Amino acid sequence: MTNPLRPVIGIPARSVVDSSNGFRYSGIPLTYSSNVERAGGAPILIPLNLAEETLKAIYARIDGLLLAGGVDVHPKEFGEDIMPYCGEIDTSRDETELRVTRWALADGRPIFGICRGVQMLNVAAGGSLYQDIPAQIETSLDHSYKPGDPYNLRAHPLVLEPDSRVAQWLGASQLDVNSLHHQAVKNIAPGLRVIGRAPDGVIEAIESNNALFRVGVQFHPELLEDDTRMLNLFKAFVESAREYRDQRNGH
Repeated sequence: MTNPLRPVIGIPARSVVDSSNGFRYSGIPLTYSSNVERAGGAPILIPLNLAEETLKAIYARIDGLLLAGGVDVHPKEFGEDIMPYCGEIDTSRDETELRVTRWALADGRPIFGICRGVQMLNVAAGGSLYQDIPAQIETSLDHSYKPGDPYNLRAHPLVLEPDSRVAQWLGASQLDVNSLHHQAVKNIAPGLRVIGRAPDGVIEAIESNNALFRVGVQFHPELLEDDTRMLNLFKAFVESAREYRDQRNGH
């Protein structure tokens, strides 16, 4: 019998500083947790700077891992020095996300990466990144967010492999998406495959070579709520987390 309880989706936090008093917080935009909830999951925040034993105790209770957007992954995590065009880095977040992502890769827990999340998934699995698209890729396409633009602005088309799971969930192999990043997947990690690109060739979507739910998209589906298809990505993720939980518990 299927367990009716909502599967628990862990979302590692980002570092937040209150400009009024300098206090540091662990937080995440509500757009992520609200989409997980709408898709049938129960989102929980995974704070930063926890002891490994504490982090493992939280990890043991989640059924799926959502890697959210945010600042740059430290280049040392994929064997490079910091270049001048690398942006803001949050080493506390890197440490937490790398740990839980590698645990999830090892035990088959579903992983869904968004923007920085697709980059973190690729790095944790053994891939690398472009530290800055304008500096390292010849393109006339601007992938970065421009202050003042709406976050759901369709910046460019996304072309998906028709046989990919992402294309099937979205019901389309080409659609227009938003773009709020300056880094991108470079060398794809073992066990993952590229299933979507922008017109300039920048990698926009990846998924696992097997049936495990390891999916990453470079755009922000949580900010495209005016397109009802986007919730299908979260629904597929949450359903995969439910199946993982039920199999683990012998249901």
